[in-house]
Formats: sequence, structure tokens, C-alpha cells
Amino acid sequence: MADRRTENNAISEPQKSTTVDFDPPKKPKKNSYAIACAALASMTSVLLGYDFAVISGAILYIKEELKITDVEVEILVGILNLYCLIGSFAGGRTSDWIGRRYTIVVAQAIFFAGAILMGFATNYAFLMVGRFVAGIAVGYGLMVAPIYTAEISPTSSRGFLSSFTEVFINGGILLGYVSNYAFSKLPTHLGWRMMLGAGGVPAIIIGLLAFGMPESPRWLVMKGRLGDAKRVLDKISDSKEEAELRLADIKRVVGISEDCTDDVVPVPKQSHGKDMWKDILHPTPSVRHTLIAAVGIHFFQQSSGIDSIVLYSPRIFEKAGITSTNEKLLATVAVGFTKTMFILVATFLLDKVGRRPLLLGSITGMIISQVTLGIGLTIIEKSDQKLMWAVALCIAMVLAYVAFFSIGVGPVTWVYSSEILPLRLRALGVSMAVAVSRVTSAVISMTFLSLTKWITTGGTFFLYASFAIASCFFFYFMLPETQGRTLEDMEGLFGNFGWKLSKLKKQQNEEAAIPCCFLREG
Repeated sequence: MADRRTENNAISEPQKSTTVDFDPPKKPKKNSYAIACAALASMTSVLLGYDFAVISGAILYIKEELKITDVEVEILVGILNLYCLIGSFAGGRTSDWIGRRYTIVVAQAIFFAGAILMGFATNYAFLMVGRFVAGIAVGYGLMVAPIYTAEISPTSSRGFLSSFTEVFINGGILLGYVSNYAFSKLPTHLGWRMMLGAGGVPAIIIGLLAFGMPESPRWLVMKGRLGDAKRVLDKISDSKEEAELRLADIKRVVGISEDCTDDVVPVPKQSHGKDMWKDILHPTPSVRHTLIAAVGIHFFQQSSGIDSIVLYSPRIFEKAGITSTNEKLLATVAVGFTKTMFILVATFLLDKVGRRPLLLGSITGMIISQVTLGIGLTIIEKSDQKLMWAVALCIAMVLAYVAFFSIGVGPVTWVYSSEILPLRLRALGVSMAVAVSRVTSAVISMTFLSLTKWITTGGTFFLYASFAIASCFFFYFMLPETQGRTLEDMEGLFGNFGWKLSKLKKQQNEEAAIPCCFLREG
């Protein structure tokens, strides 16, 4: 280039170098179109957050009107997680069949029906039917939202965009708590029905907006629609070069020649049904490691007891010494607000700090908060008089716990599990991870009240802390850093269970030393 420039300007003054010539290439700006698509898809997660939070306040009035026992309360509150299993497994096959976008629309339609059924419920059995329908919809949404977001996101901002799932779960939680407080002023028979039925409004809005979203380019390539995939990639990538590289990577994984430029091509037969389950049941070391990582991170996210805080926060605050229903509902709004604020902070740290530091720092803070909360609740339970310092300590530790959860374990779980699985197994693998998450959540939420009677409320949080300690070891030894890696390159990070952090750091440092023009963008 310099020689050509010299020839063209032989008579002119000698070319002078400027500081601009030595400036490093600027970091690409955030792709606003990709951000909008990820946000729309992740809004599906509002359903889970809203339903979980709103039932925590509604149950105070449901118990009063329908005269149900604590065991029936536990079943009503926690059974939604088991119903999610149907939706998460069905969602995996549906998203491979009709696409990620239309699966999101199906989830909204089902949830709207569930919200209406719950809002018009006349007895406990009727209410359980509504929970069943809503649970299926939540399972669909939890499965498809992180997959779509991971597949639509540029590598440079995949952590930021994939964390939107947890952002909108927290937004739904806050919305549910606000709904509790807003409708608590209505007569008992009307208030809880409005709380539950109002969930149908966001479902309609999200369902209509989903029609304007593009389909996942990876799904389009799996169906041989290369022309459509290229048009989507041109819009969601940071540059034309990145779009071409991403398309070439996806074609390679699917089994299409990289030289093929036709708009529609026949694709090799994909692994479905028995073949796909064969890959799951008899995996390669790399696939086995990714499955254990994806399923394990979801298990430990829930086993630390976060859903007990979300679902039973009014009960916990009551045990801490707050007796007024109005004050308990206000305190739960503070929980929702804290969770939402800290998850927003986490979205900007995921692609800068990395997944592992956030996970390990988060779980450490959660352990300290849970142990301190357990001590505070035990002191209150043993005391004959109201100790205001202990009450304040318990409230502070509940808020600290949800803050630490939301800045690491909460968002990283969805980001990590959706990005590490190979394309051919991504929908099924995420379905399995979501299923484990929901079963674990069901066990936690359906045993909390019983545990508080058997081992006290403080003892229950000591138990949750023990699971958090175990998860700390799992995160450290089983989860390599994935920051900056393309989805197609993930398998290379997994398969060696004895991996060393120093070895990974050395590899990353070596890559950082290579001039950027030789590195492939994701």
C-alpha cells in the first residue's frame, strides 16, 4: 500500500506520518439491532419473574379466602417449577421445528391463557389448573430465550446480551412485587385475582413484538436458508467481515461447504431423536464436560436457596420481626429493586471482567450473607424480646444476598449454559439444564416452610449456605473462562477435567500477543 501511494504521489511532497497512523483500531460500538433483538427475546423471562414474585404476596390473601394449609401453600407456590419441565422439553423440539422466534410467540399465548385461568379461579383446584398452563409457558420461555440471545449476539457483546435473561427475570420479580403492593388495597377476593391475572398483559405485548424479530441465523443455516441467514448476520454483526466469518463457522458446523453461496441449499441430515440422545448418553469427553457444566451450574444456582427468598420473603421478614402486612410487602419491593439494580451492573461486567471472577466473587458474598442471616434469625428466634439491631441485620443480609446473587451467579448461569453447548445439541442441552433448574427450584420452594419448622428458619439458611460452599468448588474446578470465545470454538475449552487456570491464562496471553489482523472475529 505504501509503495502504491509513493508511486501515485511521486511529484508531491513526501508523505508525513501522523499520530492517526499509529492509533490502535477502535473497539466496535454495540450493535443496536442485536441489542433490540436480544432484549425482545429475553422479555419472555419476565413471565417467570412476575409469576414467582406475585404469588409470594398473593398467597397471603389466597390462604385467607380459600382456607388452605401450609402444605397446600408450598405445593401451589412450588408446583409451577415441575410444570415447567413439560414446557422446557417441548420447547427444545419446538424451537428446532418451527424456529426460535415462533416458539417465543407460542410461549406468550400459553402464558396469557394461564394468567386468565388463574385470575378467574374460584377454588384451589381451578387455581392449580391455571398454574399448570402458566408453568408450561414459563418452561418454553426459559428454554428458548437464552438460546436465541446467544445465537443472535456478536462475540464482543455476547455476555452483555445473554445476561438479559436474568435482567428480565429480575424485572418481572420487581413488577410482581409492585403488583402485590398496588392491588393489596382491593377487597381480598378481588386483589389476588388481579395480581395473578395482570400477568396476561405483558404476555400479549411480548407476543406481538416477537413477530418483528428476525429468526436465529444458526437455525436458518440448519434449515439450509443461507440467504436469509446472511441477511440477518449482516444486521447483527459488528462488521461485514465478522458476518462472513460467522456464516462460514456455522456452515462448517452444520456440514455445508464454506464455498456454497446459494440462497437455499439441501442440508445434511441433522441429529434428532435417537441420534441426538445417543450424543447425550454416549458423549465425547468434550460434550460430557459441557453437559456437566451446563446442568451443574443450573443446579447450584437454585440449590443456594434464591427462590426461597423470592417466594417467601414476606414470611422471612415476618420471622425477622416485621408484623405489618403493608411493611412486609414494601420490604419485598426493596428486594426486587435491589435484585434489578445489581443485575444491571452485572450486564456491563460480563464482557469486561469475565464469567469466572463474577461467579466466584458472587458465591463468596452469598455464603457470607446466608451465614450471617442464619445467625441473625437464630438470635431473634431465641430471644424473648424484639432486638432492633438483629431485625436490621436480617433485612440487610437478605438484600446483600440477592445483590451478590444478581451480580454473578444469577446472570452468568444463563450466559454460560447457553453459550458452551455445541449447536447440534444446544436446544436439547439447554432444555435439560432448565429441567434440572426447575426440579431443584421445586424442591427448594416446596420444602421451605417444612424446613423452617424442622430445623428453624436460621437453620434452613445454614443448609443453603452449605450448598453454596459446594458450588464454589464446582465453579472453580469445572468451569473454564469463555469470555471472548465464539460459539463454534467452545468445544476446544472443554474435555480436560484437570484443566489449570494458569494454563488457560497463558493461552489467552499468547493469543493477545498475536496482531489483531491474524485473529478471527466471532
